[in-house]
Amino acid sequence: MQAFSLPQIVVKLIVLFLGIPIHEWAHAWSAYKLGDNTAELQGRLTLNPAAHLDPIGSLLILVSGFGWGKPVPVNPYQIRRVSPKAGMAITAAAGPLSNFFLAMLCAIPFRLQWLDVYTAWSDWLYSRFTLGALLLIAIQINLGLMVFNLLPFFPLDGEKVLAGVLPDRWAYQLGRFRPFSTLFLLLFLFILPRLGIDPIQALITPVMGLLTDLLLWF
Repeated sequence: MQAFSLPQIVVKLIVLFLGIPIHEWAHAWSAYKLGDNTAELQGRLTLNPAAHLDPIGSLLILVSGFGWGKPVPVNPYQIRRVSPKAGMAITAAAGPLSNFFLAMLCAIPFRLQWLDVYTAWSDWLYSRFTLGALLLIAIQINLGLMVFNLLPFFPLDGEKVLAGVLPDRWAYQLGRFRPFSTLFLLLFLFILPRLGIDPIQALITPVMGLLTDLLLWF
């Protein structure tokens, strides 16, 4: 399927104006529910895309299907209902989980047999602009957003989730790696693929395949 076929473009725009804002809103909402109103005070407790879109992350969504939104500010010392460490992990996980929830919603018509999966796959393959094809692309992009953002590289959500569940001593060592984490992420995203090596794609693709099967078949 062409990377910039009409179904792909439409769904990526939908993800940009729905998926990303919901992802970032979920961070802000979870922090607010835990007692931190930092994001609310900065206008991030909203579904308005203008408050959440990051230029580079948005461009990557359009080009590759993977990307991110503008980071939501969270003050762990304002979190009251759990420990600051647990609060950071919860608020970080809320964004990717929101994408999984959106993927689940998109899978409902297939699970209820209102739409046929095989027909939708065929429509996707031949770039036919149908509801089934759009929903399948939406499932893939939301799963891609979830899995990509759970990678343990700063500033992605996975690094904060991992720091929240690791013992303090290991979390401290992970924090020392943070200044170099973004460089490794850029290396994996842009440099190695030009050399024919794509470790992130190799990691994400089978996970997305497993999750797609889970949503559509099991």
